[in-house]
Amino acid sequence: MAYDLVIFDNDGVLVDSEPLSNRLLAEYLTELGYPTTIEDSYRDFMGTAAHRVHDVIAERYDGAQLPDGFDELFHARVFAGFGTELSAVAGAEALLAELRRRSVPYCLASSAHHRWIRTALDVTGLRGHHPEERIFSAQDVGVGKPAPDLFLHAARTLGVDPARCLVLEDSVNGVLAARAAGMDVYGYTALTDPAKLTAAGATGLIADLAEVPALLELP
Repeated sequence: MAYDLVIFDNDGVLVDSEPLSNRLLAEYLTELGYPTTIEDSYRDFMGTAAHRVHDVIAERYDGAQLPDGFDELFHARVFAGFGTELSAVAGAEALLAELRRRSVPYCLASSAHHRWIRTALDVTGLRGHHPEERIFSAQDVGVGKPAPDLFLHAARTLGVDPARCLVLEDSVNGVLAARAAGMDVYGYTALTDPAKLTAAGATGLIADLAEVPALLELP
């Protein structure tokens, strides 16, 4: 099927940030007295907005509150790690360049904060592929995935019918958000069990970004 808009998740789809950020989050929560493994972090927080961490800790520890400045310090740790450990996902730069060359409309919609998104794009050299007006964050709508608000906001802003959008996601929460928005969504299986993405409602699965042009019926 030909689509009018391709919507990319960022973390895990375009930039290989999930192993680093989830490791650092697990370490930080454990330091604060909330034992968390990287597997726990993937399960509970991958693809969600920052407020989800606060919500989970409050739910599991009788209303416990993370310390003031938690988000800022966590982001500082991640950004420091970006400088030495972050790279673009294999094939991301080539895919984005090809879409631009063929004038295929696309945008980025991430549960991460705007600063996080732009820092990751700068470090990986992908920033030039993303015009400012086509970068969307959960900050824009006040809620992250699995709520559909972010994807609907991106489609509405760009004047595209949600049913004509294709989302590329690597998390269960992202797939749930896209399906709730009435969009087709292909699950990228680099880090997430394909069965879980399928169970969440993924339209299909890809193991490599090189598969995307065929989904868009590009010759």
